[in-house]
Amino acid sequence: MLNRLAAEFAAEIANHDWSDAPYRLDRAGHHRDHDTNRGKQVLEPAEADAIRTNVMWVAAQVLKHADPNLDLHEFAEACGVPRRFTHTKHGQLNGMIDAGIRMRDGQALTPGGDFGG
Repeated sequence: MLNRLAAEFAAEIANHDWSDAPYRLDRAGHHRDHDTNRGKQVLEPAEADAIRTNVMWVAAQVLKHADPNLDLHEFAEACGVPRRFTHTKHGQLNGMIDAGIRMRDGQALTPGGDFGG
């Protein structure tokens, strides 16, 4: 079960419409269907999923550093990261989500610091 902070991060990430993220600055919780200032450029769904996943990893880096017990797959799914990124085609957890976190010796690296290697 996600802690309160992780659940709140996940809810914000999942709630945001990422389809036009590279083209404009948005407030938290942006949804194009409620926006009167919609731009014409939008991403393909797979491109928006990639942005959502990258945002999830950035938040997860901080959360995993603060709470080594954070379940990365549960957090990713709560953020709305597509199942195809979190599971194999046979339904098992894959390593993609874990691989997005900078780790050393089993510990998440300090946010904003070393990029591992």
